[in-house]
Amino acid sequence: MHHKMESSLESAKPIVLETLANACSQNAAVLKPAEHKLQQWETEPGFYSILTDIFCNHVIDANVRWLAALYCKNGIDRYWRKSAPNAISEEEKEAIKKRLVSDFTEPVPQIATQIAVLTAKIARLDCPRNWDALLPTLHNAVRCEEQLVQERALLVLHHVTKTLASKRLAPDKKLFEELTQDVFAYMVLLWNTQLGRFFQVAAQHDESMTPVIDRCRLILKILRKQVCYGFKEVHKSEDAMNFIANLFPQLDALLDCRRSLWGHHAMLEKCEHLISLITKVLLDLLEMHPTSYVHFIKTTLTFVVQYNFTAKGLLFERFTVNCFNLMKQILFSDAYKPRKNNDDDTCPVTLEANKIITEFFTFDTLSEICRRLVSDYFLLTTDDLTTWDADPEQFCQEEGGDSYKYSLRPCTETLFLTIFKAFRLSLSPILLEMVQAVQGPCDSDNLAALLRKDAAYNAVGLASFDLFDEIDFDSWFTTHLLQELQVKHKSYRVIRKRVVWLMGQWVGVKMSVSLRPALYAAVLELLDTQEDLAVRLEAAQTLKTAVDDFEFSTEQLLPYIESLFSLLFQLLKEVRECDTKMHVLHVLSFVIERVGSKIRPYIASLVQYLPLLWKESEEHNMLRCSILTCLIHLVQGYGSESTQLWQFILPAIAISTDTSQEPHVYLLEDGLELWYVTLINAPAMSPELLKLFDNMPALLGNTNRIILPILFSDLGTENLRTCLKIIQCYVLLGSRDFMQAYSEVLATSLLSLMTDIRTEGMVLILRLVELILKAFPIEGPSVFQAMLPGIIRSILNGEENTVVMAMHLSLFARILLQNQPFMLSVIQHLAVEVGNDTYAVFGALLDQWTDRFDIITQPERRKLSALALASMLPQNYSIVTDRFGVIINNLVEVLHDICRIDDEGTYTDSLVIDHGSAHVDDDQDTQHDKRKHLLARQDPVHTVCLKTYLISQLNLCQQTIGKEAFDHFMSQVDPEVVSQLQPFCH
Repeated sequence: MHHKMESSLESAKPIVLETLANACSQNAAVLKPAEHKLQQWETEPGFYSILTDIFCNHVIDANVRWLAALYCKNGIDRYWRKSAPNAISEEEKEAIKKRLVSDFTEPVPQIATQIAVLTAKIARLDCPRNWDALLPTLHNAVRCEEQLVQERALLVLHHVTKTLASKRLAPDKKLFEELTQDVFAYMVLLWNTQLGRFFQVAAQHDESMTPVIDRCRLILKILRKQVCYGFKEVHKSEDAMNFIANLFPQLDALLDCRRSLWGHHAMLEKCEHLISLITKVLLDLLEMHPTSYVHFIKTTLTFVVQYNFTAKGLLFERFTVNCFNLMKQILFSDAYKPRKNNDDDTCPVTLEANKIITEFFTFDTLSEICRRLVSDYFLLTTDDLTTWDADPEQFCQEEGGDSYKYSLRPCTETLFLTIFKAFRLSLSPILLEMVQAVQGPCDSDNLAALLRKDAAYNAVGLASFDLFDEIDFDSWFTTHLLQELQVKHKSYRVIRKRVVWLMGQWVGVKMSVSLRPALYAAVLELLDTQEDLAVRLEAAQTLKTAVDDFEFSTEQLLPYIESLFSLLFQLLKEVRECDTKMHVLHVLSFVIERVGSKIRPYIASLVQYLPLLWKESEEHNMLRCSILTCLIHLVQGYGSESTQLWQFILPAIAISTDTSQEPHVYLLEDGLELWYVTLINAPAMSPELLKLFDNMPALLGNTNRIILPILFSDLGTENLRTCLKIIQCYVLLGSRDFMQAYSEVLATSLLSLMTDIRTEGMVLILRLVELILKAFPIEGPSVFQAMLPGIIRSILNGEENTVVMAMHLSLFARILLQNQPFMLSVIQHLAVEVGNDTYAVFGALLDQWTDRFDIITQPERRKLSALALASMLPQNYSIVTDRFGVIINNLVEVLHDICRIDDEGTYTDSLVIDHGSAHVDDDQDTQHDKRKHLLARQDPVHTVCLKTYLISQLNLCQQTIGKEAFDHFMSQVDPEVVSQLQPFCH
C-alpha cells in the first residue's frame, strides 16, 4: 500500500510542479486557474508531501520552491491537527517531518526562513511527544563545523525556540526549561566564540564581518528566549548569571567597535542592531526575573549613566531608548519598592535592591541626570523643527500608549517623570532653578535660548502634580506666561505652543477658577487664523482640557463661545489629515456636550461646515463616526430646535443605518444613537423622519447579520436596545401614521427576533409591545395577534424565568383589561388548537396568574394586574367564582402596596396622577419625556383609582349574581383578608 502511494505521488509531482510554476506567472489568465487548482488540492492526501519534496529540491526554480513552502505552511495551519477536517494522515506527517530535518543546506535565505517557520509551526503541535528527533537533530546540526549547515540550523532553532517559549501552560513551560538545560551552555559558548570572532574580523575590516555578525544575532535571539523562559529562577544557574554578567563588557566592546565602523553603513547598522538586541535581553530579564536582576542593578545604572548622561551624549536612538527604559524599569519595579513603614514584612531582596538604588542615586548623580534630561534630551532637534515647518499636523500627533518603549521623546519624558516622582525633594529645587534661569525676556532670534526655555517649561508641565506646593501657578500665569504669548515673532511660536500646553497641564492641578476667562481669552487669541498651525492645534487641546475640569463653569465660557466655535471650525477646514480633523472635531464635540442647552443661540455658526466635512469624508469612516458623535451632542444641546439640522442629519442617519450600504459596518452604532436622540428631541413627525424607518426592518430581520448573531455580545444587545428605543420613539411621536405604515412589518420583525434571544433582549421587546398596547388599547392587541398564543402558552407552561413571566402576565392583564373580547377570542382559538375547552384554558391561565402574582414587582404593573383581576369580578363564570377568594386576596395585597393615608386619614391611590399638578413642560424634559407623560396620563394605571374601581366592581358583582350568592362567596374569603379590605371600602 505504501509503495502504491509513493508511486502515485511521484506521478502527480510534475503536475503540481507545473501548476506552481503557473501560479508564479504575471499573466492573470495563467495565474488564476493555477491558484484555483492548488486550492482544490489542499485536502488531497499526499499533496503536502509533494510540496515538501519540491521546496527541498535545490535544482527547482527558487520562486516555485518559495511558493511550495508557503502553501505547505498554510496547509499545516489548517490540516495538521488530528481533529481538523481533512487532516493530514500520520504517515504523511512523518514523511514531511523526516524530510524537514534531513538537510540544512538551503542556499536561498528567503526559502530557508519559510522552512524554519514551517518547522516551528509543526514543533508547536508535535514537539516533543510526536517529534522527539527534532531538537537533538537541531542541536547536532548547530555544532556542525560547516558554516552553511550551522547557520541554517541556527535559523530553524531560533524559530522553534521562539514558538516553544511562547507556550504558557505549565507542562509546556516545564518542557521548555528542560530543553534549555540541554543546549544553553553550548549556545553561550557559541555566542562568546562567534562574538570574539566578530571583534577579530571587525578590527581588520574583513569582508567576513557580515556572516559572523548575522550568526551572532541569531545565537543571541535564541539565548534571549532561553534565558528569560528557560529558567524558573535565573540566579540559581551559574551559566545564566555568567552569560548576563558578560553582556556588559561585551556591550562596551561593541560600542567601541561601532565607532570604528563609520563609513561601513550596512555594517554599522548591523552592529547597532546587535547592541539593541543585548539591551532587549536585559529589559526582558528585568521585567520577567526582577529578583534575579538585583545582582545587575548597580552595573546597569552605572552603564546607563556612563553612556547617556556624560559627555559621550546620544549614541544612537534605539540604544538610548532601551537604556532609559532599563533605568525607568528599575525605579518603577514594585519588586524593588519596600512597603511603607513596614520593613519587617519586606522581602530581603527588595530591601537589598532599594539599598543599591538609594546609594547609587546620590544628589550629584540625580542633579546631573535631571539637568541633562532637560537641557539635552528635551530640546527640540533640527529634525523636529524641519517636520514642524513641512508638516505641522504630523509634528503635533501625540505618541501615546507604549510609544515610550520605542520612541525617544516619550521615553525621555517617562524617565524624567519616574525619576522626579522617586526623588521629588532632591530634584524640585534643581528644576525650579533651571526655570528661573530661562524665564526672563528672550531674544526671538536666539533659537538656542528659545529651545532651552521650551525644554524647561516642558519639564515643569510634566511634573505639575509633583510641583503643586512649589509653584504659584496663578502668579506665574499672570506675570510671565501671558506676556510670553504676546511675542508674535515666528521663532517664538516654540514658546507660544509650549505656554498654551503648560496652561493645559496646570489648569486641573492648580489654577484659580477666577483666571479661567483669562485662559479662554488666551486660547481664543492663539486659535486665530494668522497663528502658526501647530500652536492653534495645541490651543484647541488646552481648551478641551480646561472644559473637562470639574471646576468648569459654562457661564465663564459663554462670552467666548461663538468666536471659539468659529475659529475651531476654521481650523477644522484647514487641517488635512483625517486624524487631525477627528481630533479638532472631538474638541468641538466635547465643548458642545459640556455647554449643553446653552449652545442654542449659536446654531447658525455651528452648522455651516459639518455637511461639507461629511461630504469630504466619504472615504474616511472613522472621521464620519466623529461627525456623528458631534451631531449627537449638537442635537442634545439644541433640543426641539434641532429640526434646523434635519436637512443634514436625516440623510446622515439614513446612510449610517442602511444595511445595503457598506459604511454601515463602521457607522451603525453612532448612527443609531443619533437617530435616537433626533427622535427624542423631535417636536413632531415629518414625512422624511417617518421614511427613515424603512431602514429598521433590515436591522431587526432574521436574515440580517448585524444584530442577531451578536445578540449574545454586549455590542449586539446595545444595538438592539437602541433599535427598540427608536421604535418606542416612533410609537409615541408618529402615533397612528407610524402604526398604519409599519405595524405589520414591525410585528413580524419582533416575532422573528423572539425565537432565539437571551432574557435581556426578550424583556426589551416585551416592554416595547407593552408601550404599543398602552398607546393603542383597542387596536394594539390585533397587531400582535401572532405573538399572543406564544405568550399564553408560556404562562400556561409556567415560564421559569420570573422576569419574562412577569412581563407575559402584565401583557395578558393589559389586554384583558383594555380589550377583553379580543383576549377571549385568542384564548378560544388556542383552546381549539389544543383540543380543550375555552373556559378550562382560561381557568388554567387564572390559576397561573393568581398563583404567581407576586413575581410582578413593579408597582404600576401590579396595579394594572389588580385592575384586570377586578374587571373579572362581575363575570358570572364559575372560573371566576371558584377563585373568588384568591382574587380578593391578591387585590387586597396590591391595595396595601399602592395606597397611602392622606392628611384626613383616608386611603388614596398613590399612582393616580392629579391632572392639576402634573407637569409636562419642564425645561429638563425632552420632547419624548413629555410624550411619555401625556401617554401616562391616559393610562388606566394613572387615571383609575384601584380602591374606587374595586368597590364599584364588587357592587356590580353583587347586582349580577345576587346578594345571597355574593355573601356566600365573600364568606369563603379568609376572614383576615376581609377585615383588611374593610378600611378601603369607606
